[in-house]
Parts: sequence; C-alpha cells; structure tokens
Amino acid sequence: MLLLAPFLDAPPGGKDAIFGWGVFDAWDSVHYRNIATLGYEYLNDGKGHNVAFFPLFPLIVRGMMNFGLPFEVAGVIVNNVAFLAALYCVYFWVKEFHNLQGARWATAVLAWCPLSMFTAVIYTEGLYLFLSTAALRAFDQHRYTWTAVCGAMATATRPTGLALIPAFLITAWKQKRSPIAYLAGLATSGGILLFSLYCQIQFDDPLAFIHAQKGWRSTVGFDWQGWWKMLMQITVGTANWKHGWIKDPLHPLLFAAIVIIGFLIWRDRQRLGAAKADYGFAALFLLLWILAGDPLLNTISVLGSAYLLWHLRTKLTLITVIYGFCGLGLIFASGGTWSLSRIAYGIVSFSIALGVLLSRYPRYGYLTLCFFTILLASFSMRFAQELWVG
Repeated sequence: MLLLAPFLDAPPGGKDAIFGWGVFDAWDSVHYRNIATLGYEYLNDGKGHNVAFFPLFPLIVRGMMNFGLPFEVAGVIVNNVAFLAALYCVYFWVKEFHNLQGARWATAVLAWCPLSMFTAVIYTEGLYLFLSTAALRAFDQHRYTWTAVCGAMATATRPTGLALIPAFLITAWKQKRSPIAYLAGLATSGGILLFSLYCQIQFDDPLAFIHAQKGWRSTVGFDWQGWWKMLMQITVGTANWKHGWIKDPLHPLLFAAIVIIGFLIWRDRQRLGAAKADYGFAALFLLLWILAGDPLLNTISVLGSAYLLWHLRTKLTLITVIYGFCGLGLIFASGGTWSLSRIAYGIVSFSIALGVLLSRYPRYGYLTLCFFTILLASFSMRFAQELWVG
C-alpha cells in the first residue's frame, strides 16, 4: 500500500494513492475519524449516521490522540497491535485443543486471508478479532472473569459481538456448566448495554445505533433477492442478470465448462493421481474467481464457512462451533449481502476451521495461501486507491 500504490495511475472510479498515512484512511475510517474528533451525531431520519459505528475503537484511538498522535497513526497502531494479539490468542488456543500443525495453519489463514487487509487499516477488525478470540478462549478455559471483560469489550466494538452472548449461554447449557458461566455470558452484553444507555441519554433513543443502520440497510432479515443476485452473477454473469436474459453467452458457457471439467477431474482423480487432481481443481477455482469475482468470494465466505463448521464440528471446541453458527445467523439476518466476506472474516471460528482442515491437506493449504496472497495484494491496492473492497 505504501511502496506500490503511490506509483500506480489512478484507476477508473479511484484516486491517486499518495505515500503517507492516508492510504490507510478511507471508507469507514472517515466515520471513526469523526467520532474520535467530533463525537457521535444522529437523527432518526432514515439516513446513515455515525452512531451506527460502535464506540470502543474510536475511544481508544481518541485516548492515544490525547498523547499527541495524529488520528491516522493512532488508528493504524491500535488495529495492527490488536491483530498481532489476536494471532497470538488463536495460535495458543488452537494448539491447546487441537495440535501444533492446526495452530500454525489457523494462524496462517487468519494472517494471510485477503480480508486481513482490514486489520492493517483504520477499521475495527483487528481489535474485534482480539477481544472476541480472547473471550472465547477464556470461556474454553473456564476463566469467566476474562470472558466477561473481553466479551463486553467485544460487544462495544462491533455488532457481530452480539453473537457471543447466545454462544456462551448455549455452550454453558450443552456442557452443563456452573451458574457463573451463564453470568459471564450475560455480562458479555455489558458493552452494548452501556452504548445503548449512552444513546438514550444523548439522543433519547436507546436503539439509535440500530435505527442509524437504515442509511445502509433499509430492512433486516434474510435478503433473498441479494443472494439470488449473487448466484446469478456467478452462473450467468452480471451483464446477463441486469438485462434479464442471455445477452452475452460467453459467461454462462465458461461457467458450464469449468463445472464440467471439474466433474471430469473428480471422476478420474484416481487415474490422474492426487497431485494432478489437486492442481487441476486449484486452476479451475482460479479461473472461476477471474470469471465471477467478488460475488463468488462473498458466497463462499458464508456458505463455505457454514459447511466447514458442520464438517469439523467434532474437531473444534463446542464454543468455536456454536459461536460460528450464531455469527452466521447474524449475517443472514443482517438484511444485505455486501461486505459479507469482511463480516465473515471477523468471525474467528471460520479461520480456525479452515486452518484445521488445511493442516490435514497441506498441498491444498499452500495453494490456498498462494491464492490468498494474490487477493491480499489486490485488495490492498484497491483500498489504497479508494476503490471498494469486500
């Protein structure tokens, strides 16, 4: 973002990247800047307001700014340091319940996932991943004070922190834990309750942070139209979907060819050998991504994560699986289909599940990391040039 983007020409719809802290400050970062410097603003007028963004990250950034740091420097430091702490937590947590190889792969997946770009810029991904992972690991270790503290801070960082509350309560019930486990799970709601109290005092609306979402998501619930659109974009192409008929037959023909070749490789995988079959599937997936783009990544991020959690449900701790499914429930009920891959990345269960799976199939693991590297570089350049990512 610093060494390459400033030397590239501005793309259509983007801006020239200038060497400096500004490459990390775009899109949602603007809202965090306004909160940290000017505070929250809100009117119940159906438009987007910055009260939709949770308070802990801008509060910490503001605290660092009081020591003389510019907003960009403080925001980058908070997100990056928190993400390093998240990697630490993931590594030792997976090592405890699985093994060393699973811990290494889970950490690699979390670090090299293309959406990890958001842990380097002025967003909340790094902080939320650290707090939610620390709370989950503490719950697994029956350290309920840390569960409550880290969980409450997580619910004050991102809306997806709400998934922690039912995850802790359901796990406590399934594992027949002591009453203090239930109390710790309920205490996790402390962050969002304090934010709600602030909204009541400041704006006379305890749910202002929900009502402010109308500027971005007009309704809540399963967005079947959005999911249908993504499916059509993958299979028949965006141009054909917009026209309502097959105007350009090339996209569906290429998609059908990829599916057919994939089936033939799967059918003849024993004759081809494991290595050739694996590389063939990897090449086909790369072609499918080039063909379908972001809709494919958004769809796989959610549906693929759901499959992984179910497939590996006996290999992961119960709280990891339940938190993952609770997070999926929030995603499906969010009322939109944009930024799905970024939201899914913030649910640490998915990276852990993929890491555990790849530890059993290292060839696929290295191919996955190579693909992640390509996407990570692409996403970084796009963000630095203020193009939409995620």
